[in-house]
This record gives sequence, C-alpha cells and structure tokens, in this order.
Amino acid sequence: MTKFTAYAALQAKEKLQLWEYEPAPLKDSEIEIRVTHNGLCHTDIHMRDNDWGVSQFPLVAGHEVVGVVTEVGEAVTTLQKGDSVGLGWIRDSCRSCYHCLQGEENICKKGYTGLIVGNHGGFADRVRSSADFAYKIPDALDSASAAPLLCAGITVYTPLRTYIKYPAMKVGIVGIGGLGHLAIKFARAMGAEVTAFSSSTNKQAEAKDFGAHHFYKWGTAEEMKDLTGSLDLLLSTSSAELDWDLAFSLLGNNGVLCFLGIPVSSINVPLIPLIFGQKSVVGSVVGGRRFMQEMLDFAAINQIKPMIETMPLSQVNEAMDKVLAGKARYRIVLVSEET
Repeated sequence: MTKFTAYAALQAKEKLQLWEYEPAPLKDSEIEIRVTHNGLCHTDIHMRDNDWGVSQFPLVAGHEVVGVVTEVGEAVTTLQKGDSVGLGWIRDSCRSCYHCLQGEENICKKGYTGLIVGNHGGFADRVRSSADFAYKIPDALDSASAAPLLCAGITVYTPLRTYIKYPAMKVGIVGIGGLGHLAIKFARAMGAEVTAFSSSTNKQAEAKDFGAHHFYKWGTAEEMKDLTGSLDLLLSTSSAELDWDLAFSLLGNNGVLCFLGIPVSSINVPLIPLIFGQKSVVGSVVGGRRFMQEMLDFAAINQIKPMIETMPLSQVNEAMDKVLAGKARYRIVLVSEET
C-alpha cells in the first residue's frame, strides 16, 4: 500500500504536523512527482486558516511545487521519468470552454480546480497531478528559484504580458514584496520603463537593483505630482488600502490600473477621467497554460529569479510565522530533506 508523508493542518488555524495518507490510484493522465522544493505563498496560510471558506481538512498545502517525475500514467506522452517539473495553483479545468481552448484556464467558464482545493499539495514527499498542468523547468533555472515563479511569477507575468504593448511603455509597480519585486524584473526585461512605488523608503536601493528606473515613496503628493497622467500601466501588488484616487490620477489616456493584491474594501472609480481618458480598471488572477511555460522559458532566457531564502520543509511552521511577521525577503522556499 502506497503512503505519502506530508505536513498537514488537521484543523483550521492549526500548526502543520507530520501526517500520512494513501493517494488515489495514479490515473492514465497523471504523473507522480518526488517533491524537492516548495515556494511558500501567503495563499497557503490563507488555506491553512480557512480564510476563504473553501479549505478541506486534513489540508496539505503547497502550490509552488518543483520536483522530479517518478511515475507516469499510460496516456502521458509529454513527460517522462526523471524530468524536472513544476506545479502551480491550477490543477485542472473543463478543457472545453472558450477560455480553456485559448490556454486561459485561470478564467475557465466552469471554474478551474485548485491544486490544494479539495486535493493534497506539495508539502509532502510526493504528489500526484495531471500531466497537462505540469511544466518542464528549463535547465537554466535552478529548482529553488523556479518554485516561486509557479504562482508569484505567473501572477505578475500574465498582466504584464497582456498589457505591455510596445517597448518603453511606462509601467508602475505598487508594492515591492513577493509579487512586486518579480513584477519589476519582468517588466524591465519586457522593455518597459519601470517606476517602483513603496511605502518603505528603505527599499529604494533594492528596487533599483531589481531593475526599476525610478522609485517613489507612495503617497508623497508633491514628489508624485510630476507623474500625473504619465503611466500606461499601473500594477498594484499590494493588499493594503491605498489612495486609489491618487493611483488613478497617475494613468495617462488609455492607461490601465490592474489589481493583483486584494484591498480590504471596494474602490470608487472617478467616471469623468475614466470616460474621457479611456482609462481601464482591471483585475488579473494567476495565469493559464498559455503563459505558464512561456513565463518559465522567458525567465530562464533573461535569468529572472526571485530573491529567496531557503528553509527545510520541516520548518514550515516557522516559515509561515516569518511570512506573517512580514520578515520574508522576498520569498521563502522550503527544501525537502531528501533533496
């Protein structure tokens, strides 16, 4: 009888503990992966605490998973044993709606299946999943660097890839954290003129190191006055409540304000500049297969890697506490002891 060893939350808001489970039989379309690395995402903590009311317990979180293929189902032709692969937030989708047929499974009309929503994720020695939603890790990307790209990376890559239409577009990034620092790197590599915004002035040097051309402390009205109407795209990676009138004022005509982080309340959009400036307010959530492999290959070619610190998987609870305390710089990657 096959047993997987995992770190699981047995009840909501509880610390993770060692737990064993018997996986369902490997389907013809699935692969089994020996897990080597997990990026730790704040979503894993939300799922542990059942903040969204969709968690099922025991819960094995982990949705930025990198490992080595150890078993392949009979119908799998795209992967083989020994391949280095990654799994992200999306486990499966309907495969047949208009969006899925375009590789936009992240907005599947019938709703996609999350890797850790009703399923067990990567905080384990092994995991099984659909081969169609496993992605080859390019040789030029080490596994620890690749792991956070599978959620944080695709989350920022998708809107940048969608809205950056030409070289030298003026792109603003609000928030220099796990998402924001990667957004700066991708936007710079795509040829944009990048302006970073943060409430912390001590992040200016890092923002410039990540590739930002300009840095402003968010909310400094006099300093930011010269930016009025100058940005083509403003990407908000922060979940904090900010001055959205100020954010909207930074957009030029045809400018786009894109939300990735979810603020605690709704926003009021000024209609006159929205209409007469043909501006847009949009949202974006992770990304589908269309962009996932492209993002990994783009990152490998341009050597875009997150700033990470590694911790052993056995210290997952300490790692979660560090994230909650805001002390992660900027992504923690959990390394399996057998790696």
